[in-house]
Amino acid sequence: MSTIRDTALPKAGKAVGIDTIGMTMRFGSFTALDNVSINIPAGSFHALLGENGAGKSTLVKCIMGFYHATSGSLSLDGREVAVNSPKEAAAFGLGMVYQHFTLVPSLTGAENLVISRTQVPAVINWSKERRDLAALMERMPFKIPLDRPVSELSAGEKQKLEIVKQLYLGRSFLILDEPTSVLTPAEADEMLALVRGMTERGELTVLMISHKFHEVTKFADGVSILRRGKLVGGGKVGQLSTQEMAAMMIGDVKLAELDERAAIEPLAPIILSIEGAKAPDRSGLKTIEIDRLRVRSGEIVGIAGISGNGQKELTEMLAGQRPLASGTISVKGRRYGATRAETRANNVRFIPEEPLQNACAPKMTVGENLAFRTFDLKADGGDSLWLHKKDMKKRAADLIAGFKVKTTSSSSPIAALSGGNVQRAVLARELTGDVDLLVVSNPCFGLDFSAVAEIRSRIMKARNAGTAVLLLSEDLDELLEMSDRLLVISEGKLVYETPTLGADIGVVGANMAGHH
Repeated sequence: MSTIRDTALPKAGKAVGIDTIGMTMRFGSFTALDNVSINIPAGSFHALLGENGAGKSTLVKCIMGFYHATSGSLSLDGREVAVNSPKEAAAFGLGMVYQHFTLVPSLTGAENLVISRTQVPAVINWSKERRDLAALMERMPFKIPLDRPVSELSAGEKQKLEIVKQLYLGRSFLILDEPTSVLTPAEADEMLALVRGMTERGELTVLMISHKFHEVTKFADGVSILRRGKLVGGGKVGQLSTQEMAAMMIGDVKLAELDERAAIEPLAPIILSIEGAKAPDRSGLKTIEIDRLRVRSGEIVGIAGISGNGQKELTEMLAGQRPLASGTISVKGRRYGATRAETRANNVRFIPEEPLQNACAPKMTVGENLAFRTFDLKADGGDSLWLHKKDMKKRAADLIAGFKVKTTSSSSPIAALSGGNVQRAVLARELTGDVDLLVVSNPCFGLDFSAVAEIRSRIMKARNAGTAVLLLSEDLDELLEMSDRLLVISEGKLVYETPTLGADIGVVGANMAGHH
């Protein structure tokens, strides 16, 4: 029987320090990383901040050997090394936990760990492996049931298992890429505190990519900030305010401010009502059941939940893309089936997640996409048999200017725009004219600071003008900032409701995690 080397089951690790020296990465004429030098001492917890496109992913891919830097070097504990592949990075003790899970769902935690080694015996001695793994888990800060299939684990348990996998493989330097994006606030705090403990004991060095300032200030000891491929600042976390860090990230861009929240009329009419609505989920094995969901004119109702708990199906039910097995959706007191005529008559608008895929025809022009709501209408609101290209072009120009959409021309394909500008174009189309109900899903996912501020400002303006807003988001901070009322969706059901003002984050998080 073939054997494997003992190093597959490491002793408590010893942290290593890393320096990038003048690291530059060019793709053709585009410089993604420009002379970046960062010092990450052994045993430190270092945060890497920057907007989308700032060069964070490029930098960590150069460290991990996915990319070969155009110029510059990498040193490990003061010794220059060449990392030509992820395999070589692993040999130096460098590991990375990605934003999305890399575990095999049908295998148990133990099986995932064993198969992740570089060499696995042809016949696995499971009684020995289990003893070794039990000894490893004694030393680990995480307690995870290794005998259960990964598909049965919570998001928090999966994220911990990803980290345990890296430690099991003997990593002493770990890159965490947005590690808490799928966790509840309590899971995020617990996980980062445990990793922080390992850095303090000198077992691990951590470089964390994050956009959550409260996590950076609470857990990191040092920070480096990138903007447009350049290192623009950094230092000890305790010596920088979040305002200073944000200013370094975005430069001299003025962010749109949220309007003051107008008071909700006590007798504001109910615009959206969902009663006993049931529909199969995406797997067809479970049922989404939404009952007694109401949104009034001039309020934002936020739906919080960990990804995959029925949010997508709920938006599809509202958009008419997922037929109801039973129950009703009503808008302004009348049954609503989401036909084009009903949507128009009731002034219902949608801003779905991933708008380029879900709210646009990518190969059509910006102007054509902006006309989707109005191309078949005359100026007096009657049906039109002809396209009025001149009117469409003028209207597109007005919307592009009004919503600050950056595009070379209204004739450019909308797919050529950045994510923030696609979202601005969709907002321009959906928020122009009378809007009585606005259904919004993850509107700011993956967007930079200035686009996020602009989009949130537009949604708040619509709310203050009397629009009923249903806001589904996986960003709890966004929901707490924007919503008047907060509901939690878990396993396809609404399980908790609270006014946002004074909401207990611990209780909200516990309900998101399924403890209700």
